[in-house]
Amino acid sequence: MDNSLKTKQKWFWGLVVAIEAILFYSSSMTYKEQTSVPFLEKYLAGKPFYNALSKIGFTYSGKYQSVENDGYFKFVEFFIRKGAHFGIYLLLGVFLCLALYTYFKKNFVLMIFIPWMVATGLAAFDEFHQGLTGGRTPLVEDVILDSTGALVGILILVLVLYLIRRHEFKNK
Repeated sequence: MDNSLKTKQKWFWGLVVAIEAILFYSSSMTYKEQTSVPFLEKYLAGKPFYNALSKIGFTYSGKYQSVENDGYFKFVEFFIRKGAHFGIYLLLGVFLCLALYTYFKKNFVLMIFIPWMVATGLAAFDEFHQGLTGGRTPLVEDVILDSTGALVGILILVLVLYLIRRHEFKNK
């Protein structure tokens, strides 16, 4: 397994760079340029799950989020956008962990901590960059969400790697 991951290390770094390029491009766009509301209005015109969603409400970054406050389509878009934050940083955490695997393969604490801190730093930089874009607001809560996504991805990967190692050790 170790040799297989080492030979793919450059690919993992390439994926890290590709994800960062996507994030940089995305945070360079104004909200108006990247809103999915027109798409949602077209393809979710029947407002599926409206009744269930209209019962949900919570505060995020000091603003109460609900169908009543934001409207159905913006509320759905909120979940899509925050899911994208979590998901892309989950992938970033996984690929950072794989790219750094050969350096920390004998120390699970560093294998988790270093990629997580790198991903958190990149999330903070991305929010800062977003703040330089018109019509966008950098949010500490988004950095926390991104950081959590990266940590979840890293922990899942480390668990899988541990189970693979354990299985290989038992078969020797």
